[in-house]
Amino acid sequence: MSTATELSYSTTPGGALTGRVRVPGDKSISHRAIMLAAIAEGETRISGFLEGADALATLAAFRRMGVEIDGPTEGCLSVQGVGLRGLRAAEGPLDMGNSGTAMRLLSGLLAGQSFSTTLIGDASLTRRPMQRVTAPLAEMGARILTSAHGTAPLTIEPVSQLTGIDYHLPMASAQVKSCLMLAGLYAEGETCITETAPTRDHTERMLSTFGYPVRRVGQRVCLSGGGRLVGGRLDIPADISSAAFFLVGASIAEGSDLLLENVGINPTRVGVINILRAMGANIALIDRRTSGGEPVADIRVKSARLRGIHIPLDQVALAIDEFPALFIAAACAEGETILTGAAELRVKESDRIQVMADGLTRLGIVAEPRPDGIRICGGQIDSTERHGAIDAHGDHRIAMSFAMAALLARGGIEIHDCINVETSFPGFAALAARAGLGIEELRG
Repeated sequence: MSTATELSYSTTPGGALTGRVRVPGDKSISHRAIMLAAIAEGETRISGFLEGADALATLAAFRRMGVEIDGPTEGCLSVQGVGLRGLRAAEGPLDMGNSGTAMRLLSGLLAGQSFSTTLIGDASLTRRPMQRVTAPLAEMGARILTSAHGTAPLTIEPVSQLTGIDYHLPMASAQVKSCLMLAGLYAEGETCITETAPTRDHTERMLSTFGYPVRRVGQRVCLSGGGRLVGGRLDIPADISSAAFFLVGASIAEGSDLLLENVGINPTRVGVINILRAMGANIALIDRRTSGGEPVADIRVKSARLRGIHIPLDQVALAIDEFPALFIAAACAEGETILTGAAELRVKESDRIQVMADGLTRLGIVAEPRPDGIRICGGQIDSTERHGAIDAHGDHRIAMSFAMAALLARGGIEIHDCINVETSFPGFAALAARAGLGIEELRG
């Protein structure tokens, strides 16, 4: 990753997205692959690993806890697992950078260790709520110290024994579910989590791939502590969250015809496809197959006339990370799009509801933020009078979403504070430019 501390994008209006594109490996799965491979027995060979700052922070944390990791080289690496009880205390705190996934999942995995660990992060991560994981972990017997506001840094202190719990998630959150499942590996008895709505199930699938028994009945998932994970081979598919920007870009730009290769289409992650199709998008899934326990396909998307919709509540949790891109689709659609039930967007890397509303308003689009969603009236994206300057507030998904808006804009758009794109999508601008987006990186 570049050592530059500032990155902006300068875009030119118009164009179409064409050809074949393979976006980077899935970030959520990359985090989990390192974590489970580290506490498995024996070697795990991983391909398709995302070499972005977030996933590399997770990798560095396990190296510092005594795990031997060779790579990554072009997305391939090998991990020599140390077993459930083989991790060692790191010298000093573990820096999770910008990754809420890493911090929340690791808090569960480390709650059952015999040593103390402190987890820290950047300014954005330090503002994100952690009580949603520390509170149920405390019910399991964990001892975790937070700031006075319930945020990082987190100091996880050793306890004699964790105890399994039966926990009903108050909100849909794969991070909380996965955190408690990882803690459950070290707990006495059974740990069960009941979801309010389906969320991504990468942890369950990957535990099964490593040979650890997981029981799922409806919205309830259970596991017992004290088992063992066994290393093997794992191929990580391309990230549908990264593909989402291209799905939206190709949908809104006339003349687009783009093939996205080897994209993960886990049923708990395809909300972005379902929502775009409901808006009238022309999206086809080709050559469906299974890779590393995950369903994948090539995705062909052609330009289409989009219409505004009221986004179904049952799709919100399935598309929670993709809404910044979907808001651009809504801005380019005919009519009104309304999102409700998505208060979680307020506590992501930025307040994504407010930041997207501010940016869209600056580009001449009517965008009305609401406590748990937004109302967007489709129209002409116009940056000519306002000079098209957008502040991404350090949020990678905001930055990439507004870059795609240039395809249908009147006038160029400049997006500032984009350096965190490298946490999830290194090489975004170069890949987007090859596909047909007029984009240039400005570093300083």
